[in-house]
Amino acid sequence: MATAGRLANAPNRVRIIGGRYRRTPIQVANRAQLRPTPDRVRETLFNWLSHLYHDLESKRGIDLFAGTGALGFELASRGASQVVLVERDPELVGRLIALRDRLGAREVEVVHGDALEVVRGLAPASFDLVFVDPPYGGPLLQPALAAARRVVAPGGSIYAEWQAPLKDEQIGGLGLQTLRAARAGRVHFHLLGLQQS
Repeated sequence: MATAGRLANAPNRVRIIGGRYRRTPIQVANRAQLRPTPDRVRETLFNWLSHLYHDLESKRGIDLFAGTGALGFELASRGASQVVLVERDPELVGRLIALRDRLGAREVEVVHGDALEVVRGLAPASFDLVFVDPPYGGPLLQPALAAARRVVAPGGSIYAEWQAPLKDEQIGGLGLQTLRAARAGRVHFHLLGLQQS
């Protein structure tokens, strides 16, 4: 794993793959730990979401570790009513704002701050979709899943991306269950929902 510059094999750019902003390129900054969700993973994720919800136009989403904004802009492109992108790196925040303004994506709000601190200030159950993709190898996965659980609405979903499959003991204690899971190369990705009582 790189300590300076972009992670090995990370792309120089990704693209929005569906919806009204389709084919828009997103440049990937030269940042350690920045690994945008690959196009094929986003395609699979949004296929899952379209089967679950049929239409995303009324959905509210938040990306707690926005990075390039690929997940959030993909959601906005498909008609979500509100998308919040949370990022702590000032340069990446500037890039997110520039892309939002270039697209005219008024439904997208960019928040500069620490994801866990931002969530503490949000109302419980305030989002239908929560994206959780913290830096690999660090201590943020469990706190981020707990934060996501707090703000996900009943009937909503949490998308989690990690370097290994999530185990039942990681999510069960939070009242979450796996709805779908898959792997693409070294990326393990999961769609989680609230446990049914």
